[in-house]
Amino acid sequence: MARAVSGADRTGAVVCFGEMLLRLSPPGVRMMVQAQSLDMVVGGAEANVAAALASLGHETRMVTLLPLSPLGDKAKADLGAAGVTTRFITRAPGRMGLYFLEPGAGLRPSSITYDRADSAFALASPAALDLKGALQGAALLHLSGITPALGPGGVALAEAAVAAAQEAGVPICFDGNYRALLWDAWDSDPRAILTRLVGAATMLIGNHRDISLLLGKTFSGDGAERRREAVEAAFEAFPNLELIASTARHVVSSDHHRIAARVDSRASKHQTAEIDVTGIVDRIGTGDAFAAGVLHQFLQGGDAQAMAECGLALAALKHSLPGDFCLIGPAELAAFSASGGDVRR
Repeated sequence: MARAVSGADRTGAVVCFGEMLLRLSPPGVRMMVQAQSLDMVVGGAEANVAAALASLGHETRMVTLLPLSPLGDKAKADLGAAGVTTRFITRAPGRMGLYFLEPGAGLRPSSITYDRADSAFALASPAALDLKGALQGAALLHLSGITPALGPGGVALAEAAVAAAQEAGVPICFDGNYRALLWDAWDSDPRAILTRLVGAATMLIGNHRDISLLLGKTFSGDGAERRREAVEAAFEAFPNLELIASTARHVVSSDHHRIAARVDSRASKHQTAEIDVTGIVDRIGTGDAFAAGVLHQFLQGGDAQAMAECGLALAALKHSLPGDFCLIGPAELAAFSASGGDVRR
């Protein structure tokens, strides 16, 4: 049985588990058919959280499997350069998972094409990964719904990670990260699979749509009272859950979004005001930055308000950075202002 969040030792490392990817995209805001070259960056939802928390001064450990290839070398090197502990990364023959991002502009939305089938990670055996070693002395395990969406092998990997955390008494943070394209690619039952995984979690990063999927009941995100109705239903259905964090995003155009955040516990809640995020450079990884901001305050003993506001701040800042990783440090985070933009001297 994992320790309750309220009683957890928050001084240990955060262990992040999942697949790392390479992102390939045309420079600027070109469409793929216009591309003469492709820019490459390292990412992956859980790796993004690890890098963001490391940039904020936390010890983070990545557990994954990377191919024995120059692409795997690149992924491991970039993660290590971000300050993440990489000694629990396994290497084996195979291919690197890829995705292609066609960045949007104006009223043209961004689009993603995955090329990750039969990647080294997706084909990995749970026994090949050093989950037990990575979880020693850990404060938290972070994983997401992307891993089980990869197929039956991904389900086995996610369930092994959850079982290892439970055996080690380490609380689990689960980010729903629902990816319909991945789930639809195989004969899957996402509701049943995600219900088992969320049932073991003490923290959920997810909104009313994630809860609707899990409970088979439609919840509205229209207003704070409706959002609270959804999280109370989740708390009732999942006794281990103690915290639920989410964002609400209104897309005005590809470079102008309005975003609010909230964090709910069983006894308290806080929803931020909506802020305008304009001049967006890169939206990819902003949800992972939100999760990292919430965890940053959680690890420091912050309340629901502190977690929601920190998550929103880090997510907003990530919109200004190219690439998947949010490499914002404590000083930049502390100086954040929704009306900022002036030069700090």
